[in-house]
Amino acid sequence: MARNHSRRRRKRSRFKAAPGLLLLAAIICTITVVKYGNPLHEKPDWQGSVRPIFIQGKLTGYEAQSSGKNMLIPLKLVQKQIDPAIRYEDENQTIILATRQSLLHMNVAKSQGELNGKAYALTAAPQVISGELYIPIQAVREVYGVSVHEDPVTGAVILMKAGDKVKLGSVEKKDGGQDAEIALRKEASSLSFILTDISQQSKVRIWSKQGDWYFVQLDNGYAGYVKMDNVSEGGELAVPSVKDVVSTSEKHWEGRPVNLAWEAVYNRKPNPSTFDPMPGVNVVSPTWFSIIDQEGTVESKADPAYVSWAHRKGMEVWGLLSNSFNPELTTEALSTFERRKSIVDQMISFAQEYDLDGINIDFENVHTKDGPNVTQFLRELKPMAREHDLILSVDVTPKSQSEMWSAFLDRKSLGSITDYLMVMAYDEHWAASPEAGSVASLPWTKASIKRILQEDEVPPQKVVLGIPLYTRVWSETPEKGKIKVSSKSLGMDSAAAIVEKFKLKPKFRASEGQNYVEYTEDGVVKKIWLEDRVSLGARVELAKSLKLGGIGVWNRTFADENAWETLKEISK
Repeated sequence: MARNHSRRRRKRSRFKAAPGLLLLAAIICTITVVKYGNPLHEKPDWQGSVRPIFIQGKLTGYEAQSSGKNMLIPLKLVQKQIDPAIRYEDENQTIILATRQSLLHMNVAKSQGELNGKAYALTAAPQVISGELYIPIQAVREVYGVSVHEDPVTGAVILMKAGDKVKLGSVEKKDGGQDAEIALRKEASSLSFILTDISQQSKVRIWSKQGDWYFVQLDNGYAGYVKMDNVSEGGELAVPSVKDVVSTSEKHWEGRPVNLAWEAVYNRKPNPSTFDPMPGVNVVSPTWFSIIDQEGTVESKADPAYVSWAHRKGMEVWGLLSNSFNPELTTEALSTFERRKSIVDQMISFAQEYDLDGINIDFENVHTKDGPNVTQFLRELKPMAREHDLILSVDVTPKSQSEMWSAFLDRKSLGSITDYLMVMAYDEHWAASPEAGSVASLPWTKASIKRILQEDEVPPQKVVLGIPLYTRVWSETPEKGKIKVSSKSLGMDSAAAIVEKFKLKPKFRASEGQNYVEYTEDGVVKKIWLEDRVSLGARVELAKSLKLGGIGVWNRTFADENAWETLKEISK
């Protein structure tokens, strides 16, 4: 019995010693990890993916299909990382890539696309794979200038955008032998797991810095943290920016203010031989073109004799295209790429036929839901206009809550797409306004322009101030104890004739920045905020003070003979 008792005691003493050994081992392990770093490895979370795509060393969560020149990448990735404005129209399976210089469209499963109006052979056709749309990397390179590195072993795809730069480095273990490897860690800590061991002299991209660690990436896609002491910087990898080739017409207007007069063309052709001289005017924009049906048919009233006259006078001609101010027609005409392309093609053809210098777009009375299609139309028109050396401008109203006249306009995008944003800074008080007032008071005009410059970040040199050459004679008629307000528009000569007829003395109103007259006729109070040398001069000075791209006046027929002398000050 005693011997058995002794054996049991010895057995218990061995079990008592075991926790101590474990604690000792843990302490030794901890000291080793702290001193030499965590030796444990962990596979990167992208292993198992066939062609994972990385941007700036970060896994995007997307994969490429095929390789080399046949590579396809997800459209969603390109929209998310490169250009959110890429358009896919499911009904016809059309993909549209558009910048100020390039318009490339493709169709699913077709290896022939079109670039700036010319046939474009694709090395791989766009495909829908497992419900996801993939487009050829060739097209993305062509339009956006991206750079792609594909590792033949891991399949990793490293994507860099045009204009991106990254420092390059070489890994060196400065306190070890030539054969020593350097740990690439998951986090910027020696206690973090090792993703892979990097051989000496391996080249890496240095994406960022965190404390005394670099976040680097190998060509095989592995990305993680290395101590800065173990990396020697050397060189830089830079992806060229997409070259913004300035067209001849764009170059012509650099630093030169626009002084434009719109020409309202209705049923009769204007006869330039009857026009008063227009000193200082360097652009005329006749309202010649209109979209007249849902298919996008463009009607033309263009007159080659008018173009010849303008060119002889040293003026450019920017033909105006309207949507006929028809919201339902606009909805249908801009609804598909094919219809928008038809409108673009017709306008380019008219521009060539009539020797136009530019195209001015005036779409008004548009449903808010169709605003993106208006922007897309301009986005598709701009590269084709540039291809044919045409200036592209678009007319916009001041910002307001009006759905049909203001809310549909994405002024920020339109300002970046087009050459000029023509702000129609008039109709502060419109024809059916419930109260009498100025067509465009100076404070309202200034606030309207500054709001676009500030809120929509449109460069001032791209903004053209629209100036009214018309005013309204307001009638305030007593009716059943209330005042009924009505108005009639009139040009500068007609307003001056009223002043002379009733022997009125205009009074300057500082609150509106213009002259004002008031009189009574047949018991009805009449009010006119005059457009004259005072108001025009103030707007010219406003455009100059804000360093705008110029002025545009609506319209030529409303001007008196002195208006042009005042307006030409924009060039001084």
